Amino acid sequence: QVQLVESGGGLVQAGGSLRLSCAASGRAFSNYAMGWFRQAPGKEREFVAAIARSGSNTVYADSVKGRFTISRDNAKNTVYLQMNSLKPEDTAVYYCAAYYTARYSYTPQAGPGYAYWGQGTQVTVSS
Repeated sequence: QVQLVESGGGLVQAGGSLRLSCAASGRAFSNYAMGWFRQAPGKEREFVAAIARSGSNTVYADSVKGRFTISRDNAKNTVYLQMNSLKPEDTAVYYCAAYYTARYSYTPQAGPGYAYWGQGTQVTVSS
């Protein structure tokens, strides 16, 4: 079992920045690839970014590439999402999720494969 708690959301103006954190507890954090997803009102949940369990590989949705950076600190059991140049269309509830894998470099993008999810943190970008 892995418990995930997101923090760092809030209200920001367009062009601004936020840094989301996701603290994990429970089983060995380094055994899990980690992902960030988001869900805007009236829309389906969508993939944002993922990082391999080793931290060696990352992957991003096209909509955030070049603006968002995912990182992790396995010593602190924490994954981060640095969000720069925010746009109103980035407004959503952001969720972190954990994917158990034996593959050090795997960066899963499909939501159903993630076994554990946080409760979400709201990000609102005003125009």
